[in-house]
Amino acid sequence: MDFGLVLQTDPPASAVVGLMRRAERNGFRYGWTFDSTVLWQEPFVIYSRILEHTDHLIVGPMVTNPGTRTWEVTASTFATLNDMYGNRTVCGIGRGDSAMRVAGRKPNTLARLGEAIDVIRDLAEGREATVDGQPVRIPWVKDGRLPVWMGAYGPKALALAGQKADGFILQLADPFLTEWMIKAVRDAATEAGRDPDSVTICVAAPAYVGDDLDHAREQCRWFGGMVGNHVADLVSRYGAHSGLVPEALTAYIKDRQGYDYSHHGRAGNPDTNFVPDEIVDRFCLLGPAEAHIEKLRALRDLGVDQFAVYDMHDAREATIDAYGAQIIPALSD
Repeated sequence: MDFGLVLQTDPPASAVVGLMRRAERNGFRYGWTFDSTVLWQEPFVIYSRILEHTDHLIVGPMVTNPGTRTWEVTASTFATLNDMYGNRTVCGIGRGDSAMRVAGRKPNTLARLGEAIDVIRDLAEGREATVDGQPVRIPWVKDGRLPVWMGAYGPKALALAGQKADGFILQLADPFLTEWMIKAVRDAATEAGRDPDSVTICVAAPAYVGDDLDHAREQCRWFGGMVGNHVADLVSRYGAHSGLVPEALTAYIKDRQGYDYSHHGRAGNPDTNFVPDEIVDRFCLLGPAEAHIEKLRALRDLGVDQFAVYDMHDAREATIDAYGAQIIPALSD
């Protein structure tokens, strides 16, 4: 199993670079960041610095979207980083939650997202693609490679990930839901004539190593609120009892009142009081190292290829070090 580290690009950027370097030293292979240009600093600028100061780390957004940058700009940015540092990027992409809504826009449609996946990959790898009706090719790309991984929750998005994406990003670590969603992605890949095992499966969630579960839950409760934004969209689209989305995912948002993105992804978010302890425990990895290892082995048995640690809490360095010393070695067997 591979491991990734996920950070917000809060200033100073040097701190983000330092944590990514620490992660590589501890055996992490991927370095991910949020991508909401109003809320945080521009990640692609910081990726260049991370790549310069690491040897093997693969970097990318978790996740970008088709709306805040034109597709040829996104592709060229990835291609430039790859040309400079040797194909060490991955494009995580989704419809756009915080990035779009904070700027007063609606998330992108799945149709637009599906088109963008193909165009960005083709352009970044040197092939011609159609952008706004015009054929475009980036002529200087040589031997470029850009895996595109898609974030998804609902049935139509899961199907799109299986049809088009090189990887699937699931932002929660509940084994029941993970199994259900992996099956949906792989079934869609099979129906599209693809090898279902060719789709890389990445689970991303907060991890907090320690014996004080009450404190760990409070540090990670924000995640249930973040996931709740996507769940609310699913309930709006499909209904709470449609059978198309598991109630194990949707039931907990019944007391959700609203959401202020100024606290997005941060410990102590006041808009996440509706998130019960049960959801924090299901969606996150908490407790001593042995508990993390047990849950990660269960996820690996379900087909998860990478676990990406959301490290937004008061023990960032300690979590990276605990994973490097105890957890990553145990999952390499």
